[in-house]
Amino acid sequence: MWRPEDASAAWLTDVLRDAGVIDTQRVVEVEAEPVGTGQMADSVRLRLTYDGPASRAPATVVGKFTPADEMSRATALALRTSEVEVRFYQEVAGTVGVRTPRCYFADVDTASAEFALVLQDMAPARQGDQMAGCTVEEAALALDELARLHAPRWGDPALDHLAWLERRDDDGGEGNGELLRVLFEGFVERYGADLDDGVIGVGRRLFPRIHDYLRPRSGPRTVQHADYRLDNLLFGTDPPSPTVTVVDWQTVTLGPGPADVSYFLGAGLMPEQRRAHEEALVRDYHRRLISGGVEDYSWDDCMTGYRRHAYGGYVMAVGASMLVERTARGDEMFLTMARRHATQVQDLDSESLLSAD
Repeated sequence: MWRPEDASAAWLTDVLRDAGVIDTQRVVEVEAEPVGTGQMADSVRLRLTYDGPASRAPATVVGKFTPADEMSRATALALRTSEVEVRFYQEVAGTVGVRTPRCYFADVDTASAEFALVLQDMAPARQGDQMAGCTVEEAALALDELARLHAPRWGDPALDHLAWLERRDDDGGEGNGELLRVLFEGFVERYGADLDDGVIGVGRRLFPRIHDYLRPRSGPRTVQHADYRLDNLLFGTDPPSPTVTVVDWQTVTLGPGPADVSYFLGAGLMPEQRRAHEEALVRDYHRRLISGGVEDYSWDDCMTGYRRHAYGGYVMAVGASMLVERTARGDEMFLTMARRHATQVQDLDSESLLSAD
């Protein structure tokens, strides 16, 4: 099993030599400390000591490994999350413009979902905070990165042949829909006392019709992050030209670009901020798609997609909360997502688009 304790000095020496960042030097000491808040992998910062000068070698790297928690491991195997993230770095990251950490090593056993990633450490970049939200300016930076992810492979038929990326069920989502209906009842049982009737009501109306939301629709698809939220963004610390680096590619899929936009704005901004700024932000995202080479994609189509996919964060809150290891922070995050996305759904009248083509 690939675990943090397996990241020995000898193994990391081989990894960094194969990546071309060290030559004859060797890693002689490794210190590990937990990093990040993800629940689908165990992540550590690895501090490296070398046996001599190594000017090009990183002082630290970040390792992501098979989770110790049995439920998270089973979920990773069922949803193929480990395979998906490894394949993203191996096959797609270099073909899109989004900023990601440099990947020094990526491998996975698809039969067991055991995996390891060794990535560039982006410190001192600041991780976004899902519960605290972000400023409108930070949201604009995040959407700039989304356009750089989506535009280069927009409508690219070659993506259809990546089986790990094109994961739609042959039954049009009926199997996932049945699972989500069951998970929603468990979600209400667990969290219902902490949610008001309006938030639960969104689910009561959605899940009997979940197939309408999940069924494939015509229209352009692209590389979709599918969990594009503040916890998965690292903000640079240089005020004149701040950057955003996107991490945690375990959910990346082939889907509509505006779904990522709706998912991010629905939970990343406070409802009052979102109401005041969302149209301008979505318009700017659409303009960047067009300037990035996307053709025959109207503003109306973009905004309709944004409205339709406001349910995405609500569905994620229900599904993920019931399928990964339960933690206090996780509970708070999933409740926050459910509340903010329920408000977004209501504000945008997304229910009226459930059955729309």
